[in-house]
Amino acid sequence: MKKSVLPEFVYDAENASPLYLQLARHLSGAVRGGRYQVHEALPSERTLSDSLGVSRVTARKAIDQLVEQGLIVRKRGSGNYIAPHIELPLSRLSSFSEELSRRGYIPSSRWLLRGIVTAAPDEQLSLGLSPSATVARLERLRLADDVVVAYEVSVLPQVVLPNPEEVESSLYEYLARSNQSPARALQHIKALNAPSKLAEQLDITVGQAVLFITRVGYLESGQAVELTHSYCRSDYYDFVAEMRREA
Repeated sequence: MKKSVLPEFVYDAENASPLYLQLARHLSGAVRGGRYQVHEALPSERTLSDSLGVSRVTARKAIDQLVEQGLIVRKRGSGNYIAPHIELPLSRLSSFSEELSRRGYIPSSRWLLRGIVTAAPDEQLSLGLSPSATVARLERLRLADDVVVAYEVSVLPQVVLPNPEEVESSLYEYLARSNQSPARALQHIKALNAPSKLAEQLDITVGQAVLFITRVGYLESGQAVELTHSYCRSDYYDFVAEMRREA
């Protein structure tokens, strides 16, 4: 295992913030700045205490802050490790695989279902389909570096995806080959507490908050070609948007 290198830390006596918060911000900056790699072990409380000249209580409280931020995960009996942190822009339409590859992660899927079914009422409405229409339904767990970070359900008109078994990894890559990749999309995000089945799939505790994302993708013509529901682990995902004030 790679040995963690401690970031240099100097206590600012003129700063009104408690020592543990100063240390937490310093460690947070080191994690976000790429000093540590995903899944790398963070220095232990004892190492932080001895090397940086702070108490064990201060070191523990600083690490608690990083756990709350989702930057590290505690593994009982093993230590504290850097968590995968996926920051996705809200202004760019791209696939899960594209975004993770862009950030240096290895994306993969664990398929749960690929088949043709009758469209449910909400799917008919979102995709503009008739009551008897059939759709391709894709259900899978999405992984980043072999860690399950999301459960995803994608529904497409059967005429767009006649053989869902042909989708091996990236759905958008597959659609691009038939010139049916979405050109724009509407996306809604809200928080919900994970019920037992979802918690088991995502390897989280029952009731833990997840991000529930609904996206409808459209062709340039305005035809809806994709309805995707994603349940993302909130300790791994951040969605960012740049905003400008009108003059």
